[in-house]
Amino acid sequence: AHLTMSASAVCHQFRAPAGTGRVRRAVNRDARGAKRVAIRAAPQTSAASTVSPRKVLIVNTNGGGHANIGFWLAKTLVQQGHQVTLNVVGDKDDKKMQKPPFSYFPELTSLGVRTTWSDPCDLASKASGEKFDVVVDNNGKDLASVGPVADFAEAAGAKQFFFVSSAGMYKPTNTPPHLEGDAVKETAGHAVVEQMLFKKPFAASCFRPQYFTGYGNNKDCEEWFFDRIVRGRPVPVPGSGDQLSVVAHCEDVATMMAAAVGGDAAG
Repeated sequence: AHLTMSASAVCHQFRAPAGTGRVRRAVNRDARGAKRVAIRAAPQTSAASTVSPRKVLIVNTNGGGHANIGFWLAKTLVQQGHQVTLNVVGDKDDKKMQKPPFSYFPELTSLGVRTTWSDPCDLASKASGEKFDVVVDNNGKDLASVGPVADFAEAAGAKQFFFVSSAGMYKPTNTPPHLEGDAVKETAGHAVVEQMLFKKPFAASCFRPQYFTGYGNNKDCEEWFFDRIVRGRPVPVPGSGDQLSVVAHCEDVATMMAAAVGGDAAG
């Protein structure tokens, strides 16, 4: 058995037009106030989980909008009483670590989150002998990158495996939004990974979000729209303008995923 979360609407990629850098600089002029708003909006505490504390490993991408999911998931889980290790793919000295959400990691370590750096293929050696109840892959897009994490999870005795997949795996349709059960591109990397995970001995849960906003996001393409909305500026939409899209808040996605830890229906 398995659980899959589907994005609530088809998401068409919007690229920030020329001038986004100027918008970002304008926004940064009020960065202090914006940060205060973001922190005020973010919960300082999280409701305790109704399940017993679990040992959780999050394998997190080192770039892109998905990176913020791992940040928020680690924060949410540790506030619920779980023991969390957030492993970032790549090297600690990578210049990407100077950007959000990685530059916000002190917020996590102050709460008790352990942060490490390792490529998926090195987990077996660098974390040899460690045991985890739940392993989360918020990095891979194909068997080559997720396979080693799944194998490690199996060796580490994990009972649950969460995979952050993508709504981009659905076949195009004239009647969006997509729902779970809609046709997918069976040869897409995410789809192949999902099928592999469902054959493993642990309970696999797959989540198919698309675009994100929220504290810690370092991407222009989503924030560009919200920057215009909050300033009362027109928001140009390509084409006919009737496309359906969804931009989720990373905290909401993390809260949903956290609710699946120890859940009977999750897997």
